[in-house]
Amino acid sequence: MRNDKDNLIVDLTFKFSLAIIQYCEELEVNKKFVIARQLLKSGTSIGANVREAQNAESESDFIHKFKVAAKEADETEYWLQLCKQSTNYPDTTSLLHDLESIIKVISKIISSSKI
Repeated sequence: MRNDKDNLIVDLTFKFSLAIIQYCEELEVNKKFVIARQLLKSGTSIGANVREAQNAESESDFIHKFKVAAKEADETEYWLQLCKQSTNYPDTTSLLHDLESIIKVISKIISSSKI
């Protein structure tokens, strides 16, 4: 198994995925199945795309995978904001804060990797 501890964005997105899984499990306990499913898919996809980018076949493939991760992060932010504005949903403050950091790092990687 490879060591991604020295890679900030891989580490951040992996930890975020774990937090999203936990949050979605809480949503399911509260019978919020549709939102839980959408959030689980987009929230864990960020890290999956970042991980795929680590094995990109070219610089353009690397950038593309990070752009997909950025889109998934934006969708995740939408679902978390929806939960935040709705009644009877668990608190999203910590997740939104972590996601904001992830979005900043992804944006920086994309802008500094332009061909």
